[in-house]
Amino acid sequence: MYSISPTSNSSAVSNSSALDGQLPQQIFTRREVIPLQNDVLWRIDHGAVRTLTWSEDGTFITLGYWGLGDLIGYPLSRVKPYQIECLTGVEISIVAPYLWHQDINALLSHIQQAEDLLKIVHRKPISLRLWQFLVWLSEKFRRDVDQGKLINLNVTHQDIAEVLNTTRVTVTRLLQQLESQGTVLRHKRRIILRSPNKLIKNYASALY
Repeated sequence: MYSISPTSNSSAVSNSSALDGQLPQQIFTRREVIPLQNDVLWRIDHGAVRTLTWSEDGTFITLGYWGLGDLIGYPLSRVKPYQIECLTGVEISIVAPYLWHQDINALLSHIQQAEDLLKIVHRKPISLRLWQFLVWLSEKFRRDVDQGKLINLNVTHQDIAEVLNTTRVTVTRLLQQLESQGTVLRHKRRIILRSPNKLIKNYASALY
């Protein structure tokens, strides 16, 4: 159940990419696992993925969330087991070792983002941990809407619980509290973080 998939059945490789000078590209569907190669990194051209491992009892441990422009791949980790799961439809380009030096900024960004997430998952109490994770997601996968910042990523309560090392029930309860406070809104299956000026405007309107 928890073995890493060595190949992808639905991935599509661009055969002309090597001829026109572009990096070979592959396409994956949501929840598909990207195959691992010891000497290859992938650049995300579209979509979002998460990297993860799991403990001896099968508990998932999320290592990171990655989106447009990020580099991912087994050479960036010493964790075993290690898996890259697509959270959306994903398009990625192969980055061979001789090209890695050209992406030093992306490599540094990978380290910085991993440290940011590590700091968040150790915050206490859990309510603060959840809020800071939502803010982090809203900065990374944001889409500005009238109500505030929409997290343009379909993450489940279970997904969030796995990142924050808590239970789905706890995440659901805390999200409901944030909704009741007006701090977050739900749009279909996505979350909107209310901007401070929107909260002030609504509060002022309620006074009159």
